[in-house]
Amino acid sequence: MGQAWGFGRYGGPEVQEFFDRPDPVPGRGEVLIQVTVASVNPLDYLLRSGLVDGLDGGRPFPRVLGMEAAGIVLARGEDVEGLEVGDAVFGFALTGGGTYAETTVLSAPNTARIPEGLSATVAATLPVAGTTAVDVLDQLDLPAGATVLVNGVGGGVGLAVARLAIGRELRVIGTGSTAKREHAEAIGVRFIDYAAEDVVTTARELVPDGFDGIVDLVGGTSLRTVAPLARDPRNVIAVGDMSVPDLGGRFVERRLDRENLEWSARLALDGVLVPVITQVHPLSDAPAALATVENGHTSGKVVIKVA
Repeated sequence: MGQAWGFGRYGGPEVQEFFDRPDPVPGRGEVLIQVTVASVNPLDYLLRSGLVDGLDGGRPFPRVLGMEAAGIVLARGEDVEGLEVGDAVFGFALTGGGTYAETTVLSAPNTARIPEGLSATVAATLPVAGTTAVDVLDQLDLPAGATVLVNGVGGGVGLAVARLAIGRELRVIGTGSTAKREHAEAIGVRFIDYAAEDVVTTARELVPDGFDGIVDLVGGTSLRTVAPLARDPRNVIAVGDMSVPDLGGRFVERRLDRENLEWSARLALDGVLVPVITQVHPLSDAPAALATVENGHTSGKVVIKVA
């Protein structure tokens, strides 16, 4: 038996609970891991709220929270290639096993070995934020010297996009709340505080001819406010708001495979894609870790150190 943090039904934070569960049995194409570090994402509370379908693997309640983790392989299911018992790995829990737990199952095709020299803490942050950053910038495919607006730069994905864009010699301007300024400016972002400035006015002063690309991590009204700042609406890429085609833009094309994980890990080792980790919590403090992200009171990545 191992401890896990999850939810007994769909709803808000009131449905969350700690519970004990037997070690999951890895199914076809899965690996059982001892979780070392789990990373916290907005997707976690969206799944708990019942707002996202298809990522629970059909598992019964109570379900475990969390979508990404790093750990050690304890067992393999059938048809698993390239991963062995004892390997240090990181990846996605795409079959509903969750990651805020002492043990869990990851989808083997969406899991990779942690390369030597990369910590489990950094690796645990790469499946969502790291690969998303790679995907949006590959999709934009902007040349060096181009300008990109990261709308909502202060979170884990936003900072990863900004850091990778700067590594590609792009000029990065980012929007966010006052609390997000320090971490964004520390990596070279020209920051626009939406609480203190008019985003559109300041952005147009900085880039009068319009942005070569916009990466939106906020959605809704904010997306509709900044989208006209793009020189070409097709270069507005949204990560969360699937209505972006109505504005002429595109939704991010995600690649969740092992190859993209390995590429993100190499970028992290090279210092190009180093996550800004601002909080590390024990599993016993998982409620506070998730609440911090759900309430929007943190910048960078929040992780849960399990083992």
